This record gives sequence, C-alpha cells and structure tokens, in this order.
Amino acid sequence: MTPRALIFDKDGTLFDFQATWGLWSRGLILAEAEGDTARATSIATALGYDLASGRFLPDSPVVASTPGEIADVMLPHLPGTNRATLVARMNARAAQAPQVEAVPLLPLFERLTARGLGLGLVTNDAEAPARAHLGVAGLTEVFGFVAGADSGYGAKPGPGQLLSCARALGRLPAECAMIGDSLHDLHAARAAGMRAIAVLTGPAPRHVLEPHADAVLDDIGGLPDWLDSLLTKA
Repeated sequence: MTPRALIFDKDGTLFDFQATWGLWSRGLILAEAEGDTARATSIATALGYDLASGRFLPDSPVVASTPGEIADVMLPHLPGTNRATLVARMNARAAQAPQVEAVPLLPLFERLTARGLGLGLVTNDAEAPARAHLGVAGLTEVFGFVAGADSGYGAKPGPGQLLSCARALGRLPAECAMIGDSLHDLHAARAAGMRAIAVLTGPAPRHVLEPHADAVLDDIGGLPDWLDSLLTKA
C-alpha cells in the first residue's frame, strides 16, 4: 500500500541536525556554565557533545530526547538550578535558533501536497519552538497536525504522537509512514503500525538505522522517488 500520509520528525529530518544545533549548543553550554570551563566540559561530555568541533556524537542522548530529558542530563552539573527554569530557558533559546534546511523545503512540500498526501509533524522538541521553526521556513500551513513532547500525546519512541496524528489526518496507521533520523523515530513508527523511513541528515549512521527501517534515504528530498517506486511495484 502506498502511504496516504507522511509524518515527519523535525530535527535531523526537516533540518540538518549538526548544522542547526552544533554551534548553537556550544553557546547554550557556555551560557549555562557561566564561564566555568570545567563545568562546560562536564556538561558537554554528559550531552555527548564535542566542544572543539561543535558536533554531537552519534550516541548523544540529545539526538532524540525531550527538552526535559536533556535538562535532566545537565542538572547534575548545574547545582542549584531549577529544572523548570532551565527547560524554559532552553525552549526560549531553541525558538530563536537558525534552522538549516536539510533540503529546500518549500518546493519539496509543494510536490508532496500536490500528491494529496496528509502531512504531519511530531517532534520530541517542545511544540512552541517547533512551530516557530516551521514559521520561519514558511511551513506553518503545510502540516495538518503538529505535536511536541509537551503537547499531551507523549513522546517518541512511544506511539502516542503518531497515532494522534493519524487520527487528525483521517488516516489509518497502516496508511502512514513516519520519516525520521533516529531509532526513536523508527521504533515509534513500528509501535504505531506505520512504515518506518530513515534519513541520514542526523547523527545516526546508515548501519545503525537500516535494520529498523523499511527504507533509508540520504535526505527527505528522496521521498518523491521513493513513493514513485512503490507505485511501480504495485
């Protein structure tokens, strides 16, 4: 069955993960460390982040975590810091982070919309930054459903966001494909009974994603050809 709806992850899928969050995260770490080099190093190590290169390691806990989960990793290195306050600071900074598109997004989504596909976005980021990023990219009206980890549907790898998205789009789970760059995305797709499509614009390499995916694409720009290939097989 050719998918009737596509559900996208955000970071590492719509937007290149390292190019978007690499240097931005260095600024966050240094700001929270308040000039303490040793503290900055300990935070970076806990987050699986290389301060020198400004890049996340493939097994970084940040790759698929919620803001709250990332804050929990940082808090042991920030004595006296309030969790809710830290999460609020992170979300406010994230909403302003310049996003580097994995591919030119508007032309791609014009092609996907023209196919009559339902389109949704589910992210482990908070909903407000996610909507801010979509707005800057000109994609506010593209998605029929947008959910973050704080939207009330749970977070990936649980299936709640995906199942809620399918219902909102009027599609059965089996009619949907989830596209993401992490194992959390692929596991969520399996749990929801959807196709799992991986892209390589996040830190996870092909050999990690491939055993859990129905297809692995270099980036979401390969989706039209992938959809065409399914029609050919049918």
